[in-house]
Amino acid sequence: MRTIRRCCSRLPIKYALILTLTACMLTGCYSKPAAQKGIRIAVLTYDEYDTLVEGMTKYMTKWCRQKEKETGVRITIDVAGAGKSQLAQNDQAKKFITADYDVLCVNLVDRTDATVIIDMAMSSDTPIIFFNREPVEKDLSRWDKIYYVGAPARQSGELQARIIIDALSDKDKFAAIDANGNGTIQYVMIEGEAGHQDTLVRTSVCTNELIKAGFSLEKLGDEYANWERDQGRTKMREFIDRYPFQIEMVIANNDDMALGALDAIAETDYPLDPFVVGINGTAEALEAIRTMKLDGSVYNDSDGQAEMIMEMAYALAKGEPFPDSVELTFDKYVFRPYSIITYDNVQKYMERDRK
Repeated sequence: MRTIRRCCSRLPIKYALILTLTACMLTGCYSKPAAQKGIRIAVLTYDEYDTLVEGMTKYMTKWCRQKEKETGVRITIDVAGAGKSQLAQNDQAKKFITADYDVLCVNLVDRTDATVIIDMAMSSDTPIIFFNREPVEKDLSRWDKIYYVGAPARQSGELQARIIIDALSDKDKFAAIDANGNGTIQYVMIEGEAGHQDTLVRTSVCTNELIKAGFSLEKLGDEYANWERDQGRTKMREFIDRYPFQIEMVIANNDDMALGALDAIAETDYPLDPFVVGINGTAEALEAIRTMKLDGSVYNDSDGQAEMIMEMAYALAKGEPFPDSVELTFDKYVFRPYSIITYDNVQKYMERDRK
């Protein structure tokens, strides 16, 4: 460096600067800015064909692309559906953990069987955010890097019952629903999945709220349709065959099954016009409410949940505290509230869905 400086003193300034910069590069006094380390997020879903969950994963991917633009941090997000197999989901979790992903976001196949995934995550110090299908409390309490994002299941049952109660409290609407005029509403219940928390809570809470309201109701039958439209259609056709000219109301644990029931009613030219309600507020359900085919739904803020999941996953991957928008309950849970959708306010939700 001493020889170079001596030479530089006898050269024009611009040449001296070039020589000095070259010397710095050779001796290590110049270095490139460090690139931002990328993060990798794995999203494991119980079934890639579930309408609500599919919408959530699409929003997560959109969120990641926007976050990349804002921060310059590369975000890899990989989504894997388990085809309703817990064994398959366990294998997927192992693959992502072995590949050193920063965070697992898990929509459990079997909410009572999270042990294998939690054990692997704890051994590798990989945080987990469970979502939509809530693990049992005992599993969630095993480690301080386990979280759950969802919506309060009880509230969905209460609000679904409120849609029905509001309709039955209107004399004209009650008369229209009570097709046989006997003062008792005959209904069928299409339930989600056997053993699923949302199925159990939505069904029992809605039914109990209706009983407490004092209306005369008669349940003709109930069947599981596993959250699927095609199964909802099949079960409704069975109800129609079993209870001809009797079904005045259909209560479904989600919108896909409610839409399946509407499909069956249309296909069979059912002579009655049952009052049909669902839960979730999917795009197709909103359109069905707008066209007065579906009588109501309970909005499940899936985009809001997806955003919370990604905010948390990003912070965990970066080793940063959660942003203020993430409001934890008992240091574990993030809940987004439900709300009622009927014909009177459906446009507001359709506008929100288009954003």
